[in-house]
Amino acid sequence: MTSNQHQGQLVIIGGAEDRDGECKILREFVRCAGGMEAKIVVMTVATELPREVGEDYIRVFERLGIKNIRIIDTIQREDAETSTVLEAINNATGVFFTGGDQARITEILKDSALHQALLKRYTEGLVVGGTSAGASMMSTNMILEGEGQTHPRIEIVEMDQGMSFFPEAVIDQHFAQRGRLGRLLTAVARHPDLIGIGIDENTAIVVRDHQFYVVGDGSCTIVDLSEITHNNIGQLLRDEGLALSGVKLHILPEGYKFDLHNRQTVTGNEPVNTPEMATVS
Repeated sequence: MTSNQHQGQLVIIGGAEDRDGECKILREFVRCAGGMEAKIVVMTVATELPREVGEDYIRVFERLGIKNIRIIDTIQREDAETSTVLEAINNATGVFFTGGDQARITEILKDSALHQALLKRYTEGLVVGGTSAGASMMSTNMILEGEGQTHPRIEIVEMDQGMSFFPEAVIDQHFAQRGRLGRLLTAVARHPDLIGIGIDENTAIVVRDHQFYVVGDGSCTIVDLSEITHNNIGQLLRDEGLALSGVKLHILPEGYKFDLHNRQTVTGNEPVNTPEMATVS
């Protein structure tokens, strides 16, 4: 899927989003997916507690006025090939991935018929949301696991192939709360053509048309290595410290926008352009 095919929206959440109070981020997902007419599918593939997690999201979405909600739990890869699952995806206006383990998402879904249906529907306007593990899997180059609260070193990050909804970026979540700047810098140093996006808890970015805006209580941290003046990655052994000079760093709270084409913060007095809601068929 090439970048000019992106027609849908992504709601990428840093984890631990409010599900009991104002529910600002989940409200934003619902609005993007069609408001009270939204048809929402909740994907519980990442979690080992699919029933409990699924019921929690049903509770929240029903509270927000959504009547058409379906839980899909793909326990094994064969489940991602069934006609009933594919029909649910094709009828949805919003698909939401819960937290858990991003490796479970890719092991069970990547390159399946369900994955291909999601990518196709995304080009047609589907809203795809995900929290925690459901955020990490959005990338093509995905952070699988790694150490937090440490300086950048090659050994602290393990990467794998993600689900490719957001190929321009590497996503990290629970960002400020778990001290993950070092591992995001390391991940982007391996793929300097990409932009690194770290999203705090109860914070999200909403991506559409090569821009995104920030929603929630925390911040979005953006690291850009496209113009670095020095790095030592070619000389490093596995456990040695990574040197990076000339890194661009952006910290964006709620309401700020970022242009992915120009890699610049959108500033000024213009309001945030809230994406159009998904069309309900």
